[in-house]
Amino acid sequence: MFWRMAGLSTTSPVETILDKENFTLEELLDEDEIIQECKALNGRLINFLRERTQVEQLIRYIVEEAPEDSEKRRTFKFPFIACEIFTCEVDIILKTLVEDEESMNLLFSFVEPEHPHITLLAGYFSKVVISLLLRKTVPFMHYIQAHQDIVKKLVDLIGITSIMEVLIRLIGADEHMYTNYMEAMQWIEDTDVLEMIVDKFNSSDSPEVHVNAAETLCASTRFAPPGLSAKISSPSFIGRLFRHALEDSRPKSVLVNSLSVCISLLDPKRQTLGMYHTYNRQVTQGSTVTANPETIEGMLESLSDLLKLLDVSSAENVLLTTYGKLQPPLGKHRLKIVEFISVLVTVGSEAAEKELIRLGAVQRILDLFFEYPYNNFLHHHIESILMSCLESKNAPLIDHLLQECNLVTRILEAEKNNKLETDSNKPTVPAEGRSPPRTGNIGHLTRISNKLVQLGNSCSQIQAYLQENSEWNDWYTNVLSKQNAVENVYQWACGRPTALHDRNRDSDDDDYQDRDYDVAALANNLSQAFRYGIYSNDDIDEAHGSLERDDEDVYFDDESAEVVLSSLRLGDDQERIANERSTGSLASPSPNTEGDDVINCSSDDNVIVGEDDDLVDTATSSPETGTKSEDATRLMSENSRETGDGETDKPPEWVEWRETSDSGDPTDVVLPNGEIQVGSKPSESDVAESSSSTDELEKNDGTSAEESRASTDENPSSDPSKQELDNGNPSLGPTTSNDVVMAEGTEGAPETKDDKKDVNQTGN
Repeated sequence: MFWRMAGLSTTSPVETILDKENFTLEELLDEDEIIQECKALNGRLINFLRERTQVEQLIRYIVEEAPEDSEKRRTFKFPFIACEIFTCEVDIILKTLVEDEESMNLLFSFVEPEHPHITLLAGYFSKVVISLLLRKTVPFMHYIQAHQDIVKKLVDLIGITSIMEVLIRLIGADEHMYTNYMEAMQWIEDTDVLEMIVDKFNSSDSPEVHVNAAETLCASTRFAPPGLSAKISSPSFIGRLFRHALEDSRPKSVLVNSLSVCISLLDPKRQTLGMYHTYNRQVTQGSTVTANPETIEGMLESLSDLLKLLDVSSAENVLLTTYGKLQPPLGKHRLKIVEFISVLVTVGSEAAEKELIRLGAVQRILDLFFEYPYNNFLHHHIESILMSCLESKNAPLIDHLLQECNLVTRILEAEKNNKLETDSNKPTVPAEGRSPPRTGNIGHLTRISNKLVQLGNSCSQIQAYLQENSEWNDWYTNVLSKQNAVENVYQWACGRPTALHDRNRDSDDDDYQDRDYDVAALANNLSQAFRYGIYSNDDIDEAHGSLERDDEDVYFDDESAEVVLSSLRLGDDQERIANERSTGSLASPSPNTEGDDVINCSSDDNVIVGEDDDLVDTATSSPETGTKSEDATRLMSENSRETGDGETDKPPEWVEWRETSDSGDPTDVVLPNGEIQVGSKPSESDVAESSSSTDELEKNDGTSAEESRASTDENPSSDPSKQELDNGNPSLGPTTSNDVVMAEGTEGAPETKDDKKDVNQTGN
């Protein structure tokens, strides 16, 4: 037996190559399973790859460009496999590389200025260097410390994103690197690496260089060592950054990315949280940002120069839009200035607030809000500025906003004149020949107005100003209150509960939170439903096969049950509608049956075919009843085979057996919901109504009245109500305990061939 098992085993292709007397590294690199063998720590393979010659050859594949006439595997496959071997982080291979200075010199020859820097190979180089930095931190940093010119070469290549990632980890801007290897990375604080990075804003015109330089500096503001963090937040460094940003000859990308660094200095968590969380933190929680006062003072020195750039009167460029034209467009640099001011206001610095008042920054920003009524990015930041000013504890700032900036007056004017002005001197001009569109900042004005009302309840200064303005009071009563009622989505009855006011809950989660569903019972009902083929649309053979399935074949767990809760809810609604329609016509035969196809069971049992309210199979009959039930089922199946159509009836949607009281009172009436009402005798009008509904049904089925009477005369027992009347019991209505109430779920549907049933009467 062991010999047979051994004969079935296959030898690895890598082992086959290693068994050769003379094999090359290229043969191994060409084998697809080499990476798996490295991860599995194949001893023979690792001992071969750890050799210095093989390590150097792997490095050459990564850092040296392939000749033009070389094969594709040399250009693409070998560099990739070589990089993956190093990133498998086999300790002995990395140790051979990092402890050999010549191999390390060969690796960092990639950053030499005269070396071609292909993006693909730069990515492989970055992965190998980061693996060494993470797994062999101490010897790697010792090598970099001995060759500090490598840092400058990396900064020169910061425009390549892969090199930027190496530089970020090298300067300790990684939340785990510096804390674990503080001594080995201490020397980086004494270098001028930050100055070299910020000078790239002046020495290069490439937008990629500016973006990556700003990203490196922003990472330094969040996770840099204490020495670098203190340096980057110093006023001298801020002044150096703004000098590059405000030069007229520099491209606008320098200003945009420089302001990104300033924003990160004021609010380091802003970039990591994202815009949505940042907006919530600013608007709902007030001023939560803290910054170094010296850093703020360094930024305020250049604030006046930034505000000059917000003047759009001298710009000449024009941008055509769908609603008209912008002359000039706002631009990324102006939007970034407004964002910077919005973060500066949230700091809560008294010096910053005084400078903003002195320079008229809030006034100019509020003008931009109305001059560019369709720039939602701009509106978002200006709304944040206004709310921060209103929530400020600085009374002069609030007074400046309400009195000098005329915030309330401008809101009322914008609400009255909510169409775009046709003034050709404005920055936003509507298209000629069309009616001016509605301005797009009304929603932000509504939220600002509601904030004023909210703060007026707690701030006497705001409340006094609003009460003095009669026009505001009238507008609040007649316009704002009604608008809030209309826009309150939590009062909308469009598919969600109107009484739900939990605004902190996500709309995708509140469908099942406030409903008391028994998930286990629903899962059991679903299992039974699929077991009886209720939801099956397959052919009849598969339907019959489903009847014989075991419970485990159709088991639903709790999670599966929750997925179809909405379907059950829809089914309940349909059942309720069907029950309402069926009131008053309980004796009518099902539209899926002909006039003589009525099931008449014994007086001891009730057979209800249809959907039950609780979707529970309540088989409560006695053993004798169970025998009668089996007999009735057998007769139905035998009569179905006698149809001669070669087709089998579709299984009923739901079958429930109920046992009547022992008294056998014929006056018990079966209600549409499955309950039995005792002691209710139908009147003669009910009998007449039942007869009329029967005639109407026969008419709809295409059967004439004469054919129906002939059929009744030939088989008197086919009509239970007529049989009872002929027996001298006119008081007995058509809905006695011997009758069969079919499902109303298909009421009004056209009759098909599959729906017809030929069942013999089995009266007592």
